[in-house]
Amino acid sequence: MEIEQILDQIYLLPETSKLILQNCVTEINYPKGHILLKADKIESNIYFIRKGIARAYSNRDDNEVTFWFGKEGDTVLSMKSYVAHQKGYEDIELLEACELYELKSEKLQKLFEEDIHIANWGRKFAEKELVITEERLISRQFRTATERYAELLNDYPHLIQRVQLGHIASYLGISQVSLSRIRADIK
Repeated sequence: MEIEQILDQIYLLPETSKLILQNCVTEINYPKGHILLKADKIESNIYFIRKGIARAYSNRDDNEVTFWFGKEGDTVLSMKSYVAHQKGYEDIELLEACELYELKSEKLQKLFEEDIHIANWGRKFAEKELVITEERLISRQFRTATERYAELLNDYPHLIQRVQLGHIASYLGISQVSLSRIRADIK
């Protein structure tokens, strides 16, 4: 997915502002398995996935808990570092070789001060991330594992072919054995 499309899906910018923002973005590539962001570190970059898939996870009692998957067009960042300039709590692992767009948080913050349209773009981005997080929390609290899996199939059918079942089970908050049973029941 091209950077223009990614920026537009967050918030439509006037062409001049979009070009200013695009000029601050660098294209980079990393291999499968690369840890893009690290927990307990203030992260200074924001990434947009051009091609590939990633996951966010935290370690708890020697167990990785996956709580987010990112695909083409998604933004990858430590929200805690971005908003509060504090150490993040998540690791972000690339599950495929990825082509990314990189944007320095410091540069983006400066653009917020210089261009009201880019500042509004940043506000819309934060608002959308808040809604996504809220939906994920509500789903985890009020839906059964089977309902969460069905929701995942409906909203992100491509994940099943691209992500290890262990990561999907962790995301759903269940064991891999339980996921196998749910999958068999749904077929």
